[in-house]
Amino acid sequence: MALKLQSGDVLRMASTRLGTLSIILACCVLITTVAEAEDTRKLKAPPTPPPAKDRVDAGLERFCTLAAPAAQEAKIAWQMRQLGELDAKLKQRMDEIEKAAASAREWVSKREAMKKQATDEIVAIIGKMPVEPAALQLAELDESFAAAIIGKLKPGIAGAILGEMDASRAGRLTTILSGVPVNVETP
Repeated sequence: MALKLQSGDVLRMASTRLGTLSIILACCVLITTVAEAEDTRKLKAPPTPPPAKDRVDAGLERFCTLAAPAAQEAKIAWQMRQLGELDAKLKQRMDEIEKAAASAREWVSKREAMKKQATDEIVAIIGKMPVEPAALQLAELDESFAAAIIGKLKPGIAGAILGEMDASRAGRLTTILSGVPVNVETP
């Protein structure tokens, strides 16, 4: 049996073989593509990290969030130490001022007691002196002190002494005794 093939038969067979090969080739390509896709899914690269700036900003934000309470506590502790130191200085200064005020009060009370005692003794002495020498003595004293002495003398003796003094000095002493401010100018 010999097969006689005609040119058309050869072409048909070739095309059938070519079609089959094409199909096989297409299947191979498809299988390879599917296999590569599965391998790609298995070997999928990790997600790309965010840009470096975003990572730094996130790191800084996280650090600041974690460090903020400790920083606030440290700030409060420092402020409390500062307040404690200032409070101690203030108390020390107040103690110093209180001691100085107590010393001044003591000095003023001693001075007032001495002045009262001296004034009482001086009033007694000047009250017994003759009028002219008493006027000369009072003319040499401070005006407020002289006025205080004259104010404690008996009115008759005080009037006689003021009569012996210079008129302007006697007027100033009388003004002081009256309680009118000394440096007030009258219109």
